[in-house]
Amino acid sequence: MTMEMKDSGSVVLTAYHPHSPARIRGMEQSFVQDTPSSHSPTSRKSLPRCRRINRMLSNESAPPPAFSRSNSQASMDSTSMEDFWCEVESIKESSEDGSEEATLLEFKPADEGELEAEWLQDVGLSTLISGAEEEDGQALLSTLTRTQAAAVQKRYNTYTQTLRKKNKHTVRDVRDIFGTNDSSPTFETVPVSPVPSNGIQLPGQKPVWKSVSSNSCLDCGLNKGSPSVTEELSYEVSFSESITVLPKTQEWPKTQRFKKEDSALPKFLVRKSRFGLTEVGDLSPEDMKKIRYLSLIELTAFYDALGVELKRNRAERVRGRENGLFGVPLTVLLENDQKKVPGIKVPLIFQKLLLKLEETGLETEGILRVPGSASRVKNLHQELEAKFYEDTFDWDQVRNNDAAGLLKMFIRELPSPLFTVEYLPAFITLVEKISKIKLQLQALHLLIMLLPEANRDTAKAFLQFLKKVVANEGKNKMNLWNVSMIVAPNLFIYKGKRANQQEMQAAATTAHIVRLLIRYQDILWTVPSFLISQVRKMNEAAMNNSKRQLMFDKGVRKLLRRKTMERERPERPEGAVSFPPYLQSDIPEGVIRVYAPLHSKVSMAIQLNSQTKAKDILARFHCENSRSSSQNVRGQTQSLHEIGGNIGQHCLDPDAYMLDVYRANPQAEWVIKPKAS
Repeated sequence: MTMEMKDSGSVVLTAYHPHSPARIRGMEQSFVQDTPSSHSPTSRKSLPRCRRINRMLSNESAPPPAFSRSNSQASMDSTSMEDFWCEVESIKESSEDGSEEATLLEFKPADEGELEAEWLQDVGLSTLISGAEEEDGQALLSTLTRTQAAAVQKRYNTYTQTLRKKNKHTVRDVRDIFGTNDSSPTFETVPVSPVPSNGIQLPGQKPVWKSVSSNSCLDCGLNKGSPSVTEELSYEVSFSESITVLPKTQEWPKTQRFKKEDSALPKFLVRKSRFGLTEVGDLSPEDMKKIRYLSLIELTAFYDALGVELKRNRAERVRGRENGLFGVPLTVLLENDQKKVPGIKVPLIFQKLLLKLEETGLETEGILRVPGSASRVKNLHQELEAKFYEDTFDWDQVRNNDAAGLLKMFIRELPSPLFTVEYLPAFITLVEKISKIKLQLQALHLLIMLLPEANRDTAKAFLQFLKKVVANEGKNKMNLWNVSMIVAPNLFIYKGKRANQQEMQAAATTAHIVRLLIRYQDILWTVPSFLISQVRKMNEAAMNNSKRQLMFDKGVRKLLRRKTMERERPERPEGAVSFPPYLQSDIPEGVIRVYAPLHSKVSMAIQLNSQTKAKDILARFHCENSRSSSQNVRGQTQSLHEIGGNIGQHCLDPDAYMLDVYRANPQAEWVIKPKAS
């Protein structure tokens, strides 16, 4: 039972059985024997219909559909994908019985040149369309690598050529933007040219790599059956700069099997540079916005280097409900929830469903796979809508399988998919058109960086829960592939829409994407250091603009910071030392002044050497303040933050070497405070 990849660019789905009734009956019997008791026809009404779907796939009277695939797609027999089809049927039945609204996402046809214009706007280069000379656009262009600049140039060329055809108005010549004589450069190969993660070339300095400890979350291997070879990942160099463009004459392998065993996934080891690792929540929202711009440019350059088209959807915005729990946009939910819990990043109802399942459902056999009662789930849905915010809902009455059903319903009923309508095709393409898992992971990494903040935070909470489900495989009988098959249709089949043929055929593809998300989630939520390097350069370019120079005049800066401190200074206990102004100009080279406004000893000058780490400074403050600090401060996890200069705000890795960070950003301020949750 294999799916063979033809070099013509199309394949025939051969996940079917020899056309004999005996073989089909044998398949069904073997599946029943392998199914847990909780996964019986009596507990899942849709099971016979699931089997009929598989019969349709294996029936000789219905020839297997042909569709475009690459070598990376798997050979998957119908029994291995049985749970996927059952979940699709369950979703279909939920929409048919009225328990879920059937709002369709409508897609607008794109006029010629519109996609390129939208792309330029999405990467923060709308100034190329308007012709305005704005600082942010110029700063962004000044930081691009060669492959990134080529990607921007290609889209801008297409846009301007389209406008000239339509005779709309005069547009800027691409040579005026990039300062090149050839508006359409081509690269035969792209050399690997390391970019320091701090964005500044230090004389005589080479990256020093430190292996992540074996108990680190970024040692993303497998607990059992792991491959013997471990691949290293580096964030120091742009992904697209590390790729040699494939010659047009090169062909993909004609046949490749897609293995569903956990051991088929490689083990990746991320090594820390001297600047440590940065998680998504460690940067300010302003800098994360720039990360999104750069990630889309880098993703486009990455796909260009691989010879793969980056496809995007253009969807009409569907206006969701403005109140309630289900079918409400994530941003609206969070806005409502933050009135009750300031600073919350994941909707309260979603958190509560996850908590319920983590407390009582992780060891439930068939959790996520075995559905709850449709009538009970419908009633619970209505009761939650009425009682959740009044805190009168009785969670003890909710059975684990019903809670899992509500969790999946919440994801499906989002007005826009969790991974966004625009980039769902890009998720599919990274598996269908890219063969190596390492390259798939790099593309997936950039797609995660592209997600809106609310989507990214909610997805992270969901994947952390799924990882816990897989960790309890011994009791719940749900391994990584099982969980991935169940979750995939809930994430990648649009809300309220029946699975069409193309989506059904992409079953194994979407399941593979989900298992990559679960297995490598700790890697995917780490910001690549080459992107942070570019953000630093963007901020430096903005600071060097002549209009901003006056703001950084020493006298003006001193006055502004004093006023800022007066407005933002937290209340201090009586008799505490006053908080000094954040000025570094009079401090000797290699010495930083660290501030800890929540401690009794609020500041300390520290001489840095080549071995001083952020955690060493934290330990010194802890020692100095261990007796005099309040109980509240001692109970909090404090982190060292880099603020200002060429970064907005950056929560430093405890293993970051401070002299390197200081040299990268000598104008920064150094503050110890709790890490944002």
